[in-house]
Amino acid sequence: MDLDVFVTAHQAEWQRLEHLLRRGRKLTGAEADELIALYQRTATHLSLIQSSAPDPMLTGRLTQLVARARATVTGTRRATWRDAARFFTEGFPAAVYRSRRWWVPTALLSIAVGALIGWWIAAHPEVQAAIGAPTELREMTRPGGAYETYYSSHPATSFAAQVWTNNARAAAMCLVLGAFLGLPVLWILFQNMLNLGVAIGLMGSAGRLDTLLGLLLPHGLLELTAVFVAAGTGLRLGWTVIDPGPRTRRVALAEQGRAALGMAMGLAVVLFLSGIIEAFVTPSGLPTWARIGIGVLAEALFLVYVWVLGGRAAKAGETGDLQAADQSSSLPVAA
Repeated sequence: MDLDVFVTAHQAEWQRLEHLLRRGRKLTGAEADELIALYQRTATHLSLIQSSAPDPMLTGRLTQLVARARATVTGTRRATWRDAARFFTEGFPAAVYRSRRWWVPTALLSIAVGALIGWWIAAHPEVQAAIGAPTELREMTRPGGAYETYYSSHPATSFAAQVWTNNARAAAMCLVLGAFLGLPVLWILFQNMLNLGVAIGLMGSAGRLDTLLGLLLPHGLLELTAVFVAAGTGLRLGWTVIDPGPRTRRVALAEQGRAALGMAMGLAVVLFLSGIIEAFVTPSGLPTWARIGIGVLAEALFLVYVWVLGGRAAKAGETGDLQAADQSSSLPVAA
């Protein structure tokens, strides 16, 4: 294709489309019909140029022109409270439910690793000695020591904000870094389980494991579940890079990436709730059974939310991705 001849032949149509787009809402009925026809023709022109004679400057100009025309023709849809309600009753729980084959095994294996590290530290005094001096370890594990006072060392409100920020950052890193074949996600998980295992091992060796569990379980059940969901989703995203399935890698990553972004927003709310429990319930004067009961209840409600609402939405075809009307159009590809 002779690009100069093509541009000369269609330049007037592109200029006319630009003129109509500048008119905005002042178009007559006939002009609106003309705009739609010019939009369709210009989109065809762009496709021909991209396939036959790709020119960066012309392609960029027509891409912008087609995007503006498409926005004018299809209109823009504003997010509403109905969208937010749909996200939390269908999109988010369905995305968590659909990724359960990734985050449930991740949770079980991670907990096993944390427990194994804790047993190894508790059963080997030489490992404890490598962690810290005996006086330091006693200060950490004694009644009223560092492990107990950690949850009441700051005002509850600021502590909740700090906890939520740290946990949300960890979850977001798992989701984002999953695209790097999931390897950074495994490292983040190991670091979390190592910290948990050290606490279990040191407090267990001091005969105060029950005290530690009484402090961890109220908020830790929901908090760790959210981290495991983020990690499992990140690993799934990493596997999509390796095996995108019948879709192109670009399309598969875009779909999984959008679902992961939605997952991040939903998990931020879950981690906010666990942060509230950690700041206000964990250090409270409630009996241990009551504090643990609140944690178990929060965890049970989340799992019911995922399996009931999420399972129902997933069976109805919900994936956690954007609705079809909000997604960009894509060209068909060969199988």
